[in-house]
Amino acid sequence: MNMLGVSGWSGCGKTTLIVALIPRLQARGLTVSTLKHAHHDVDLDTPGKDTWHHRTAGAHEVILATGRRWALLHELREEPEPSLDQLVAHLQPVDLVLVEGWKTGTYPKLEIWRPGTVDRPPRFPKDPTVIVVAGEPGLDPARYGRPDLPFFALADLEGIADFIVQRVAICSLDAAILDR
Repeated sequence: MNMLGVSGWSGCGKTTLIVALIPRLQARGLTVSTLKHAHHDVDLDTPGKDTWHHRTAGAHEVILATGRRWALLHELREEPEPSLDQLVAHLQPVDLVLVEGWKTGTYPKLEIWRPGTVDRPPRFPKDPTVIVVAGEPGLDPARYGRPDLPFFALADLEGIADFIVQRVAICSLDAAILDR
């Protein structure tokens, strides 16, 4: 599956951009799934509910299913955190997986860079996996040593979506050629 990371420092607008892009990508015919990495402990279950009791009793995995959705809760117990590739393997095939987090992974990324919003430097000058940057109007990747890096204003959601669709089409064509 094609993956595109949406990376950037905390508070730069990664989730906001992903949420805005999903319907635009779907309108262009792509099926999209997402993976989100959290650096803090998150519990998706409700203490006292049946699935919570199943998990706390020691179940390795619990599936909660309703008429509208289902969720798989997998307890790591003493296992290490799974890699991005291991998690992607659990997804159904789609045209594109948008990944939030795992910023050091070796897959293509869109970096959101908003000088003044964060006190940390951009990753794109030294990270060849960043294939596009989105930020405030006037940002020039050439100033950071990447003159050929495409840039979009964060507000240009249609342009960003078009770029992603074009990228997915190129990757799909490359994969088809390699399969011959």
